[in-house]
Amino acid sequence: MKPDVERLRNARVMVVGDVMLDRYWTGTTSRISPEAPVPVVRVAGHEDRAGGAANVAANAVAVGAQAILVGLVGDDSDGEALRACCTAAGIDAKLQRAAERTTVKLRVLAQHQQLLRVDFEAVPTRECLDVTPELVALMSGLGAVVLSDYAKGALLNPAPWIDLARSHHKPVVVDPKSRDFSRYAGADLITPNSAEFEAVVGLCRTDAELAERGVRLCREHGLGAVLVTRGERGMSLIRADGEPLHLRAQARDVYDVTGAGDTVCAIAACALAAGSDLATATTLANIAAGLVVGKLGTAVVTNAELLAAAQPQRRATPLPASEAQLFDALDVARACGERIVMTNGCFDILHAGHVRYLEEAAALGDRLIVAVNTDASVRRLKGPTRPVNTLTQRCEVLAGLRAVDWVIPFDEDTPQRLIAAIGPDVLVKGGDYRIADIAGADDVLKRGGRVLTLAYHDGLSTTRIIDAARGGTEEGA
Repeated sequence: MKPDVERLRNARVMVVGDVMLDRYWTGTTSRISPEAPVPVVRVAGHEDRAGGAANVAANAVAVGAQAILVGLVGDDSDGEALRACCTAAGIDAKLQRAAERTTVKLRVLAQHQQLLRVDFEAVPTRECLDVTPELVALMSGLGAVVLSDYAKGALLNPAPWIDLARSHHKPVVVDPKSRDFSRYAGADLITPNSAEFEAVVGLCRTDAELAERGVRLCREHGLGAVLVTRGERGMSLIRADGEPLHLRAQARDVYDVTGAGDTVCAIAACALAAGSDLATATTLANIAAGLVVGKLGTAVVTNAELLAAAQPQRRATPLPASEAQLFDALDVARACGERIVMTNGCFDILHAGHVRYLEEAAALGDRLIVAVNTDASVRRLKGPTRPVNTLTQRCEVLAGLRAVDWVIPFDEDTPQRLIAAIGPDVLVKGGDYRIADIAGADDVLKRGGRVLTLAYHDGLSTTRIIDAARGGTEEGA
């Protein structure tokens, strides 16, 4: 994943669509107006940011890519303010003056909370953006083309742009607003949110239903793939050919969803432009979306932020990971093509046999998950005197081993539920087990995975160590 993020700096994209100026008035409020039941805001500052298609371009530049922006503005001070925002962001803006006024979204905030949004917009004086000879000449140097359709008039007819990009063999990514997806026929990827998608195909009650309708949509309009952004349910990539990819949401705290769709579109396009495959581009877009919704207002994600978030932990944490944390990390690992190995046990007193066993298990794949019985689970299995070490202590010791990537506790007598939920590529147990008796083996085998037993190291066991400590055996004396 790290190379894919670093390659974003080599991307060069053209963003075409509805540009707008996002304006913020910020201040404080401590009283209600005597004129109406609304708060009175004492404005203390203001800020202009690139919005709409311009925010897509800003997100591309923030991860190190080069972005050419094509849009319509008015011959007014707001248009000049938008140009200034683009210049400050490092965007190569080629804005055509062909609107009665520049579209502005004014947001009033107090104590970091949005209280009001006021939109200033007008219908463009001509139907859509011109495909000029200058823009055609730039096509050969691009890696991808983005069409950012906010239904403000700049992309009433996106077909010429799609045809132009395809004639130069450039992938086309579309953020759609129209319910008529036939307008985007021939695009390589469209990125509707769930509401936009279901407005076209109907309510999708299950992932399978969403995938089926997405495939049908792709085939009907000659689309390469549909990436449905689903809020707290994550994202689903539906390809015309191939299995769907469902990714969990990456956000921990959602602060502001403004412009999140712009970020998704920008990162996916930049990744494709840089040579990443569609699954990797989707994974990076999902990670970026999780970062940007934690920021206030129209915002961008930097290459450094994306790089830090895109790298799964190479070592387990001293304390047990939650299942949600583990599943998020697994999504990224699998998107990188990594092979997941899993084992389980009490691991009460770690000894050389455990270390050898875990090293051998880790060698069977790229990542090793160790599921550990909780203290209550150990007592049910081993008796009231066990465990000797608490769950936290056992996890901390396992986390210190170079073979282990993640430690996850389970409270049941067996880890069958957890194994079924994780779906490892390889499930491993010690040689004193028969495969037929291994919890979760059937689930793994049904998925096409492997279930293996590793050699049992004679003479090495927790029970022998405990007996030796009590003076019960000569070996431990």
